Amino acid sequence: MTRTKKSRSAKVGLPPGSLVQVGEKLTDTFNIFLVYYDEESLQEMEIRKIAGCSTFLRKTGVTWIHVQGMPEIPVLEELGLHFGLHPLTLEDILNTDQRPKTEDYGDYLFIVLKMFYNAGSSREGLQSEQISILFGSNFVLSFEEKETDTFEAIRERLRSVNGRLRKSAADYLAHALVDAVVDHYFLILEHMGERIEQLEEELVTTPSAGFLNALQGLKKEMILLRKSLWPLREMITSLERSESPLISKSSMLYFRDIYDHTIHIIDTLETYRDMLSGILDIYLSSISNRMNEIMKVLTVIATLFMPLTFIAGIYGMNFKYMPELEWRWGYAMVWVFLLATAAGMLLYFRKRNWW
Repeated sequence: MTRTKKSRSAKVGLPPGSLVQVGEKLTDTFNIFLVYYDEESLQEMEIRKIAGCSTFLRKTGVTWIHVQGMPEIPVLEELGLHFGLHPLTLEDILNTDQRPKTEDYGDYLFIVLKMFYNAGSSREGLQSEQISILFGSNFVLSFEEKETDTFEAIRERLRSVNGRLRKSAADYLAHALVDAVVDHYFLILEHMGERIEQLEEELVTTPSAGFLNALQGLKKEMILLRKSLWPLREMITSLERSESPLISKSSMLYFRDIYDHTIHIIDTLETYRDMLSGILDIYLSSISNRMNEIMKVLTVIATLFMPLTFIAGIYGMNFKYMPELEWRWGYAMVWVFLLATAAGMLLYFRKRNWW
């Protein structure tokens, strides 16, 4: 499948709320899943027509609609009509380069998150997708760009009759979805920690030619994470301070728990950034020291040969009357003098700790 990417230039001049897909389209297909539950029952199905949701919305339980892949604009518009979504909300769902945020539209709350995962190839590095979540009094809508089932663990919890999800309202389900995304950051950080340990071990031995590239790639991934984590912290803070009747006091405690997780993730990320900076400094220092050692050896060799070259240059002059030319032991004595000069200079260098 060929990935396509649309930039924000496609929306220049259009009025607010215009539905134009912005960002990289990760898949050409989409699927819509519906889950209805209350304390006594649970129904799961894949739907093709949005009109079928109305039957479940009239019930007292919670209706959860999850869309995998970016839906077509007519389908998104139909969802907006059935759930009374603001055009700006639909626009933000299609704009997949949004920063994490939350917005209160009165009848529902809108949340945007970034989901990170490790690509199959180390060259591709860290990949991300946008997760959009809306929840009202008795419904939850969630959108993810890829067709991977990010929230399968949530479905498993719903299948448990004695689970808290089955006994709670839509706000607790929204909390569970946000919590699943935030908890995934711990997996990313754990993988990063292992990579940092590998870099430290390689630094102690002999860094390979790709050491610096791996280090810089890891720093770029951390910058990407940091750009999403700080807005995520602000978003959770906004939910904590929200006075919306859609979030009960009991669910608010769980959103505070997500805030604690976010702070932990940010602290860990900052620690890793400091460790990478230290590794880079040590690496550059080791390269500099190694270069200094090489230059020291070359300088010693050049210094040793300077007097020897001077002596050889004297006896290489083409003068007829040179006293040592007719001496029988002249050649041998010159060699003795050369070796003695070199040995004396080496001893002097050793004594001064120059080599």
